[in-house]
Amino acid sequence: MSDTFSTRVIDITTGPAETVHDLTDSCASFLREAAGGRDGLLNVFVPHATAGVAVIETGAGSDDDLLAALRDLLPADDRWQHRHGARGHGRDHVLPALVPPHATLPVIGGRLELGTWQSVVLVDTNRDNPHRQVRLSFLG
Repeated sequence: MSDTFSTRVIDITTGPAETVHDLTDSCASFLREAAGGRDGLLNVFVPHATAGVAVIETGAGSDDDLLAALRDLLPADDRWQHRHGARGHGRDHVLPALVPPHATLPVIGGRLELGTWQSVVLVDTNRDNPHRQVRLSFLG
């Protein structure tokens, strides 16, 4: 039985371009306060129909590679039935099927237990909505 649950919403401005936004430092900061050195789970959730959460390497080109792969898989053209917003916006609504809107990650001793090159990121291809919220929840 868990004796600790804590949650916080952070606001992110992604801007007018497709982006991979690193959340790792925000997750670590939240856990310093919420986990208190305990083991548990961190859930990262994006309550948006056009964004996702991934665990990838950043800074070495993988973030750009991810966006390029998504552009190949989900072209911003007129093939989509969902057509409001910018041209190709329907693809943004398919994104969460490929990059889910959540990730649950282990916390050991109050710290996020990621691999050496792993980062937690927000993936946002929707250029129509530059303001995002991310809910961080610790259960431990």
